[in-house]
Amino acid sequence: MDLHQGDCVQLLNRDDVFQVIGVDGDHNRCWLRKWPLLPKGSPVFEVSIKQVSFCSPENQNSAFIKT
Repeated sequence: MDLHQGDCVQLLNRDDVFQVIGVDGDHNRCWLRKWPLLPKGSPVFEVSIKQVSFCSPENQNSAFIKT
């Protein structure tokens, strides 16, 4: 998987959208935060790259439209 900082992704077992904060390709790890950001910020957490997939266009678009 070719992840980049700023990409919007989903965890394989969730419908929520997350933003990629960092990628460690040597160790197949990435750091994510919930998207859109919460009013007081969204905590960053680490997961295996194998646990993420790119957002479907519907989910990615709805992440930017939420109010």
